[in-house]
Amino acid sequence: LQAYERRFPTCPLIPMFVASDTVNEYKSEDEAIHVIERRCKLDIDAPRLLKKIAGVDYVYFVQKNSLNRRERTLHIEAYNETFSNRVIINEHCCYTVHPDNEDWTCFEQSASLDIKSFFGFESTVEKIAMKQYTSNIKKGKEIIEYYLKQLEEEGITFVPRWTPPVACKLESSTSHTRRPVSPAINIPDSATKEGLNSKEILNISSSPSEPTAGTPDDKLDADYIKRYLGDLTPMQESCLIRLRQWLQETHKGKVSYCWPPVTLFLRARDFNIDKAREILCQSLTWRKQHQVDYILDTWNPPQVLQDYYAGGWHHHDKDGRPLYVLRLGQMDTKGLVRALGEEALLRYVLSINEEGLRRCEENTKVFGRPISSWTCLVDLEGLNMRHLWRPGVKALLRIIEVVEANYPETLGRLLILRAPRVFPVLWTLVSPFIDDNTRKKFLIYAGNDYQGPGGLLDYIDKEIIPDFLGGECMCEVPEGGLVPKSLYRTAEELENEDIKLWTETIYQSASVFKGAPHEVLIQIVDASSVITWDFDVCKGDIVFNIFHSKRAPQPPKKDSLGAHSITSPGGNNVQLIDKVWQLGRDYSMVESPLICKEGESVQGSHVTRWPGFYILQWKFHSMPACAATNLPRVDDVLASLQVSSHKCKVMYYTEVIGSEDFRGSMTSLESSHSGFSQLSAATTSSSQSHSSSMISR
Repeated sequence: LQAYERRFPTCPLIPMFVASDTVNEYKSEDEAIHVIERRCKLDIDAPRLLKKIAGVDYVYFVQKNSLNRRERTLHIEAYNETFSNRVIINEHCCYTVHPDNEDWTCFEQSASLDIKSFFGFESTVEKIAMKQYTSNIKKGKEIIEYYLKQLEEEGITFVPRWTPPVACKLESSTSHTRRPVSPAINIPDSATKEGLNSKEILNISSSPSEPTAGTPDDKLDADYIKRYLGDLTPMQESCLIRLRQWLQETHKGKVSYCWPPVTLFLRARDFNIDKAREILCQSLTWRKQHQVDYILDTWNPPQVLQDYYAGGWHHHDKDGRPLYVLRLGQMDTKGLVRALGEEALLRYVLSINEEGLRRCEENTKVFGRPISSWTCLVDLEGLNMRHLWRPGVKALLRIIEVVEANYPETLGRLLILRAPRVFPVLWTLVSPFIDDNTRKKFLIYAGNDYQGPGGLLDYIDKEIIPDFLGGECMCEVPEGGLVPKSLYRTAEELENEDIKLWTETIYQSASVFKGAPHEVLIQIVDASSVITWDFDVCKGDIVFNIFHSKRAPQPPKKDSLGAHSITSPGGNNVQLIDKVWQLGRDYSMVESPLICKEGESVQGSHVTRWPGFYILQWKFHSMPACAATNLPRVDDVLASLQVSSHKCKVMYYTEVIGSEDFRGSMTSLESSHSGFSQLSAATTSSSQSHSSSMISR
C-alpha cells in the first residue's frame, strides 16, 4: 500500500495522470479502516479533433480506496465524472492476502464500459477506452515495482502488521469470512517480457505435462513450414497443429483456407490459440454466409468500378510482396457510393483482398520464401474536403472493420504519398479503427519527400515506380475522375443486389406524388438539437418543408392503397400529417419552404427551439396558379399513378445531434458544398431566434 500511495498526487510513469485532489478521507479510531476519495485529472490519449468535438481537454475520474488493515484487504473503486450521462465507466480492484501463503498477494480487477451516446463517435470512444485500459493493465506491474524499488532504496523493506489497540484485544477473535480469491500465480519474468497475458501463463503453468508440439504424425513438414510459413518456434508450431486439429474436427470438408492465412490469424493474436480460434471461426462463418470463397469466380465488378475506381495491382516490392496502387486523391468517393452503394464497394474490396491472397501464394512459389502479405501504395494527390463526405467516411470505416476482422496481418506495408493538409483530419477519423500492429506499418510522406532518402526507392525497385510518381513504368491503374450523376442509383436499386453483405443503407428513397407528399417524423427530446439532412431530387421538382407539432401524428396505415402509405417500385411514400389538421393550430411551419429542382443536391440543418415532433416534408411542386391547400388525397394519388409527370423521386439521409456537440462537428464535412460549417456561428444566437438553418446546393 505504501508503494501504491506514492502514485499520488501524480505519477511520472503514467503521463495521462495529470493531477489529483483529495475529496474525502476517513480513518477509524483504531486506524484499522482508512478510506480516501480522490478526484483525478486525466489527459486521455484521444485524437485532438475528438476532444474539440467533445469540448474538453481533460476528463475527471473519482477514485475511492478502502483499506481494511484488520482484514488485510484493499478495495479500489473508480468511476468517471466527465460525460457520466453519456458514458459509464466503472472499475474495481481488490488486493487480498492469499489464504494458504501470507507472503503472496492476490489481485483481482474488473471493469465495465457502457457507451450510451457520444456525438456519433461511439465506436471510436470504445476503441480508445479499450486501448487505454489495456495499456494501463500492462504497465501496472511495472509501476508498482518502480515504487517498491524506491522504498527499498530508502531503506524501507518491511512494514509491521497492524495490531488492535489493547482495549480491542479482548474482543472475540472469531475469524471473518473471506470472499473467494483466485490462487496466486508466480509469473516468470521471461513470460512477462514476451508479452504473454495472465490467462496464457495460467494455461501454460497448469498443464506442464502437455507437450509443446504434437506427435510426429501431427507435425507439419518442416520444409513446408519454413518455405510457406516462415520460422516458427516450437510453441508456435504447437499452436498451429492444435488449430489444424480443431479445424479438421469441427469444419471437416468446409474449410477452403490454405495454411498461410490460418497462421496469420494466429499471428494477429500473438499465437493465443483461444483468441485466434474465436476470430477464425467468426471469419469462416462470415465467408460461408456471404460466399466470399467464390467471389473471384462468380462476381464481375460493374463497369463503373472498372472505369472510376483508381486502384490496381502493379508488380511487387523489393521483398517480393504483391504491390497494390491506389490513387485515392483522384477517386470520387461520393460518386462511387451513390452509383454503386456500400455493398458493391465492399464486395470489390473483398475481391481485391482475395486476389491478394492468391498473388501471395504465387509469389511464395516464385521467390522460394514465405510471402503472406502485400504492400499498398496510396497516392493522395488531389485529396480534398470532398473526400471527407460523411457517408463516404462511414463506408470507409465499415470496410476497414470488415477487412481487419477477416484479413488480419495481410498488409505488410502501407506507403502514403503526397499527403495534403487535409489528410490529418481523415487520419484522425480512420486511425482508431486500425489495429496497432497494422498502424506501425504505415509510412507517410508529404509533398515530394518520397523521392528523397528513406523514400520509395528503399521499398520499390526503380524500374517499377509508376509513371505518375516520376518513374519509368507505365501503370495501368484507372485515373478515376468524377462519376457522372446520370450513373447515380436509388436506394431501392442498390438493395436489389443478389447477395447482401450489409443490411444497413445510408440513403432512403421515396416517391412524391401530386397531393401525396412524403413525410419523415423526427422526435426531439432536448431543445436546441440539430436536425441535419442531405437529399437529392432524382426526378421532378419538389418543395421541402419542416413542421413542428406538440403531439405525435397518427402512425401511417399499413394499407398500401390507403392515403397514408403508398408502396411503389420507385420508393415508399408515407404521409403523417392528417388531412383534418390545420396549419397554425395543430402544427406550425418552422422553416420557409424551399423549392428544389430536378437534379439538385441539397444539404442543410435546423436548430430546434422546442421539444416535440418535427416533420420533414417533400411535396410535389405545382405552378402557383394550380396550388391548393386541401386537395383530395386519394383522388390525386390515383391520378398520379396514371400521370407520370405528377411523380417525383427523392433520395435522402437525415441525422439528429445535440447543438452543443454540433459546433465544430465532423458532420460539417458531410458534403464539400454543405453549409454545415457555417452553423457554429449561428448556434451561438439560437436562443434568441426562432431557428437557425443553413441550406446549400
